[in-house]
Amino acid sequence: MSLTDPVADFLTRIRNAIRARQQKLDVPASKLKAEIARILKEEGYITSYKTQDEQGKSILRVYLKYGAGSQAAIRDLARVSRPGCRVYIGRDEIKRVQGGLGISIMTTPKGVMTGRQARREGVGGELLCEVW
Repeated sequence: MSLTDPVADFLTRIRNAIRARQQKLDVPASKLKAEIARILKEEGYITSYKTQDEQGKSILRVYLKYGAGSQAAIRDLARVSRPGCRVYIGRDEIKRVQGGLGISIMTTPKGVMTGRQARREGVGGELLCEVW
């Protein structure tokens, strides 16, 4: 099975797992997905993540985070830049997500980071997704 957009698949699996109230989910691992998971953990949207090998395939296991009343930490995720329509923004064009309640994740020349970090570092890049 070949995926044209592995990041969109990753975000969809997270969204589906949250709606199904699952504690964890497994996705095929990649460096980019691991970096997105790292940011989600740093920003407090997931509990933890780890990569491991199962049957010779590398998988990324993400542990979802729920608050009081089993309210998910992630309300929703949106893919912004897609393979068919890439979205690149300069450092001055980085907007706040949901009035500062969410984060944007972008790839920059300095690596994968949040929009807030990119603004601080003074770099632009490809806007991968928004999480709130």
